[in-house]
Amino acid sequence: MDTPEERQAVIDDEHLKLLSIAYVIAGAINAFFSVFGLLYALMGAFIGSVIARFPSQPGQAPPPEFMGWFFGLFGLAIFISMVTMAALKFLAAQRLKARRSRTLCMVVAALTCFGVPYGTALGVWTMIVLSRPSVARHFESQPT
Repeated sequence: MDTPEERQAVIDDEHLKLLSIAYVIAGAINAFFSVFGLLYALMGAFIGSVIARFPSQPGQAPPPEFMGWFFGLFGLAIFISMVTMAALKFLAAQRLKARRSRTLCMVVAALTCFGVPYGTALGVWTMIVLSRPSVARHFESQPT
């Protein structure tokens, strides 16, 4: 018969495996949707560079050129933040699988909570699992 510690170790391993898979999926979703930020940036840059070339209606001033560039920079910021989050999620998935860098995984879990609703569930579940003393022992036993 298995001891309670052995059963808990099996449960912890399964939870860490599931978390690793969930972070790969979440990272892939972030990487996919980052393309929309890049599209927004390209659209804003296009509008910013083209807006001065078209004549406005008689008696009206053309829209300010900086507005297009503002949208372009906003889209670029969205793209960079989403790619960064995707990279962090892929890194967290790899570290969860290797049972290393528990603190990094907790930080990524906290940042993942901003992605409502799926990210919040994933982040909270990660914090609950990584807060268990038995899981902390898994991470401490691995060489750095």
